[in-house]
Amino acid sequence: MSINLTTSYGGLTLKNPIVIGASNIVTNVENLVKLEEAGAAAIVYKSLFEEQIQLESMQLDQLHETYSNFDAEHASFFPKLHHAGPNEHIAQLKLAKKSLKIPLIGSLNCIHDETWLEYALRMEDAGIDALELNFYNNHFDFDTAEEIEMQQIKMLLEVRNAVRIPLFVKLSPYYTNTLRLISRMDNIGIDGFVLFNRLFQPDIDIEEEKHFYPYNFSSESDNRLALRYAGLLHKKTNGSIISNTGILNGKDVVKMLLAGADAVQVVSAVYKKGINTITFMLEEIEAWMKKRNYTSLKEFRGKLSKENLTDPFAYTRAQYVDILMKSDLFMQYHPKRGEIETNNDEY
Repeated sequence: MSINLTTSYGGLTLKNPIVIGASNIVTNVENLVKLEEAGAAAIVYKSLFEEQIQLESMQLDQLHETYSNFDAEHASFFPKLHHAGPNEHIAQLKLAKKSLKIPLIGSLNCIHDETWLEYALRMEDAGIDALELNFYNNHFDFDTAEEIEMQQIKMLLEVRNAVRIPLFVKLSPYYTNTLRLISRMDNIGIDGFVLFNRLFQPDIDIEEEKHFYPYNFSSESDNRLALRYAGLLHKKTNGSIISNTGILNGKDVVKMLLAGADAVQVVSAVYKKGINTITFMLEEIEAWMKKRNYTSLKEFRGKLSKENLTDPFAYTRAQYVDILMKSDLFMQYHPKRGEIETNNDEY
């Protein structure tokens, strides 16, 4: 049986649904080639962060000011230099593009509206096949939800009107109504939505009494939120739905496709298991499809989405109530000599 894993990724036709998400692993050209050989359908290059450029520029300025006006003869001991801005990143993108036959997607994370537009255009000129914008809001100010969303929509519209390549948005789940926001972005022509951003969160070392920022790989349970939104959004947007976070094996990919996703992004799986895990994931998908006589993804994509289910409560909180009502399941997790425990706090 011939298996066709081809899928549409917001205007890009990919040979399969597995895309490598943005991370440090893709900055090495040798890794890029190995990822392509392992079967990756596309690669999202490491994000260009405006904040990082600003920090490096500020550090360079501080270095120049060291020993400034040391004496009457020395205004400075260093030649006057200016930070190159995104030039190094653009050069890396060009090199990565030359190294690959599969699509290369740029990733951008900015602060100011004018910078989003400037960097987006420069990255497009570097020859990338598509661009992914990282949107989130940390809510450390008391802005209203409408103010936050309108600012992002306004900036997004400017970029959408300026660039010609497919444009994706990678969102965090922390919006008042994520579905409504996606619908608004979809209406202005965004080609795909990556769900969801895995944000760094601070922790506190109580011995040192200071903050630190641990890097945590995703686990399998982390993919349930992306699965839920894939199921809710299937056939509700013109843009593609791409599931992200907690996609660790071929079975996880199949789950997302059944829910309604067009493709997935993986990062933690590669870090944990190595680049060849992409090959194993594809083999798992094909084996599952052959067992059920599926020859293409479109035959089962969205089969278990909200759009295609008769159960009106499949993607609502009623599932939680249903579980509690099943006493046999409840007893399975709370056996106590035949007595039911009444403390439900851990649910």
